[in-house]
Amino acid sequence: MMNRRGCRSLSDSRCANLQVTITQALQDARRHIDGMEARLLLQYVLKVNTVFLAAYSNYVLSPEQVDSFQSLITRRIAGEPVAYLVGEREFYDLTFKVTPAVLIPRPETELLVELALSRIPVNQACHILDLGTGSGAIALTIAKHRPLAQVTAVDLSCDALSVAQLNAEKLDVDNVQLLAGNWFAGLDQERFDLIVSNPPYVAEGDPHLDQGDLRFEPRLALTAVDEGIACIRQIIANAPDFLAAGGELLLEHGYDQAVICRQFLAESNFINIFSCPDLAGIPRVSGGQQYDRTLATS
Repeated sequence: MMNRRGCRSLSDSRCANLQVTITQALQDARRHIDGMEARLLLQYVLKVNTVFLAAYSNYVLSPEQVDSFQSLITRRIAGEPVAYLVGEREFYDLTFKVTPAVLIPRPETELLVELALSRIPVNQACHILDLGTGSGAIALTIAKHRPLAQVTAVDLSCDALSVAQLNAEKLDVDNVQLLAGNWFAGLDQERFDLIVSNPPYVAEGDPHLDQGDLRFEPRLALTAVDEGIACIRQIIANAPDFLAAGGELLLEHGYDQAVICRQFLAESNFINIFSCPDLAGIPRVSGGQQYDRTLATS
């Protein structure tokens, strides 16, 4: 489509003296990608916030900014997630650095954080474990909101832990210990008041893996064998050995895995077992409490 100066697109370098304003850049981008995504990409290129875009709609982009914006649009059209293109994603009330080494934090995972925070005293020290921390979104959000808590965050990927470390520094969080390991391996029989996890729970071969952002995210952090339940089953089976008396386990899971999660929790002698829906009404988090023998015999 031609613009007012006879150019076919923002990237048409044959157009001399082309002046592209914020309004024009966004109008062109919206022909190809979502409007909100276009604004996020332009904010990233210009290093400004959304208020600037609205207040200075006639601001003229430099040729380099036009090229950078067009390059990002092209990559987004090809499917690359916006979070990877701009290198960050908002989660809960914080902003996290993300790279293709980690999953992109999603709004539905905020439910797991909310449930965790509701169980952690504000003015009391306690020990929290986050399994498969990735970018550190869950662990660091909990640590930021509960500064007296000591949070241990584990991940198998050293690249993911590097991203989590950068986020810890960026957010000025110093009550999180990052460890490389496979779930509970290397924890030396430590006991935690609360264990949280957003483990891989997508079945291998699930068609959704070839759609949208999932195409670009690390498969190691997405998929599990046995129809997606292997990691969930392993975490639930081993969690009792690492929970303090009366401690709790909270797990995010797939839309159709709540029943099997509750079954695994019951088989591992958890009590007060529950599942909680996300804002879409989909059962998203299940959990239970470690059976406290001292209370049972008192």
